Amino acid sequence: MNNKRGKKLNSSFQSDFFTKNQRGQVTIFIIVAIIVVALAVLFYMISPRLGIDLTPAAKNPQEFIKTCIEEDIEESVERLSLQGGSVESGNYFLYENNKIEYLCYTNEYYRTCVVQQPLLKQHIESEIKNSIQDQVDACFSSLKDSYEKKGYSVDLKPGETKVELLPKRIVSTFSYEVILTKAETEKYEQFSVILNNNLFELISIANSIIEWETTYGDAETTVYMNYYHDLKVEKKKQTDGTTIYILTDRNIGNKFQFASRSVAWPSGFP
Repeated sequence: MNNKRGKKLNSSFQSDFFTKNQRGQVTIFIIVAIIVVALAVLFYMISPRLGIDLTPAAKNPQEFIKTCIEEDIEESVERLSLQGGSVESGNYFLYENNKIEYLCYTNEYYRTCVVQQPLLKQHIESEIKNSIQDQVDACFSSLKDSYEKKGYSVDLKPGETKVELLPKRIVSTFSYEVILTKAETEKYEQFSVILNNNLFELISIANSIIEWETTYGDAETTVYMNYYHDLKVEKKKQTDGTTIYILTDRNIGNKFQFASRSVAWPSGFP
């Protein structure tokens, strides 16, 4: 009988002990959480006085500009790639809701086409530059405002925007001068954004196809795919004698498409 009472007392003691222990752990956890939150709030309040800048971009103007303008450059490149290299073209073929520019064209029958953009690379560089210029100015203005709000004195001198199509990349350079003065003076004279994009290579192939079009009125696309295994070349013939060429990088999906009308035959001609 005494054994049973002892066991009950022991069981009751253990239950109370563990219950109190769990409550104690919860209380300690709550206290620690309150301390952590209080320290975080305190740190946030005193960090400006310590000169600590919690915004990484504010310490790096280059990253600020890259973040601000990179998406606009990508959108411009994609749009131009789908439209034959021009933002607005007066001579285009409407294909799948895209106004695809004629890079080689004749309105006569039986005749080979004439090249419409002899300096295609330079033309596309200029088109990208013109399409992003307003946003470039807006980004540098935003940079100036951002630093001034953080107590900097900012001297901004607008400069030249340059876009270059290079092997496997597109480099946009902004020769804007930015001088930041707070405790010290920092000077920045050039900013750049680099896109990993092989538009340079696709344009080179497009120029080669155009040479075929001006000489023979057509191009043998399998030659390119046999030589460049990562390249897909599609040739879409239209009823009016137009040909849509679509060049696609099989690995990354980049494409460039353009239109040509050369040695066209009248409707109904066998």
